[in-house]
Amino acid sequence: MKHRLTLIPGDGIGPEITKAVTKILEHSGVEIEWEVVEAGLTAFEKYHDPLPQNVLDSIDANKVGLKGPLTTPIGRSFRSVNVAIRKEFELFVNQRPAKTFKGIPTLYFSDSDLIIFRENLEEFYSGIEHYIDSSRTAAETIGIITKRGSERIIKFAFEYARKHKRKKLTLVHKANILKFTGGLFLDVGVEVAKDYPDIQFDDKIVDNMAMQMVMDPHQFDCIVTTNLFGDILSDLASGLVGGLGMAPGANIGKDVAIFEAVHGSAPDIAGMNIANPSALLLAAVMMLDYLEEAEAAKRIEKALASLIEKGDSVTKDINKTKYIGTNEFADAVCKEMDKRQ
Repeated sequence: MKHRLTLIPGDGIGPEITKAVTKILEHSGVEIEWEVVEAGLTAFEKYHDPLPQNVLDSIDANKVGLKGPLTTPIGRSFRSVNVAIRKEFELFVNQRPAKTFKGIPTLYFSDSDLIIFRENLEEFYSGIEHYIDSSRTAAETIGIITKRGSERIIKFAFEYARKHKRKKLTLVHKANILKFTGGLFLDVGVEVAKDYPDIQFDDKIVDNMAMQMVMDPHQFDCIVTTNLFGDILSDLASGLVGGLGMAPGANIGKDVAIFEAVHGSAPDIAGMNIANPSALLLAAVMMLDYLEEAEAAKRIEKALASLIEKGDSVTKDINKTKYIGTNEFADAVCKEMDKRQ
């Protein structure tokens, strides 16, 4: 089956890593026709708009996209492009896996495998805020949590766990203090859990959760939480597995899904052929799984894991003494994939 997908190369190192990833995807044998559009700082410099209408039109038409890192212009009152896309297409799921790879140095743990499902549209990230006095010395942010929003993210996490044979789901909240908003999220989770008796369910208060993740991440499997807590905990989880260089992400709604590297655009190393494309490649693996191209997804991930474990054909951030460039890394992954045909 041929897939027509949206490709947003992004800013900074974005074009380099998307070039590497699309080369690997082509080598996998999956038929993809890319519609390339520009967003972020690149689009702003060309069109005076970081999110031109043609980007939204492309995503709306193709339903699935792969996105490199974007830079939002600073100090010009521009909204985050990432947040704007999430809201435009009601991408209520932010899915962030955190998995260790042999060969990636970590401080404590060598076999962590977590997935965080973050509610993506509500609470404090919804942008309901204002100054409360004319001199702008005090401001207020309103975080709204709804039963509908809570129910659909929690159900999504349970359904994913069941489909992928994950054994446990932990709901993270602050219901001991935020008794109405956090309490609502927890109450909905307890109710939804009754429909999934095959999945072990528990809950944790967020501050305890952060401590427990650092002390023993192996006790967790799938994690579902609200927007702000998910934003923080997903980066904590990335730190457990070696940092954002290996951290993919997905923003998923009812009909539309955007897959991305969650790290920044790193303009200081743009054009130097040293960027690590692994995070975006793992996002592409998630995309293939979403598109029911599971065989190709597994082959790419296994090839990447094997290459990193060997350690002699990797980018500079992984091995500072013996490394290759971004383009050469893509070639090395392709060669490793050939061994798995």
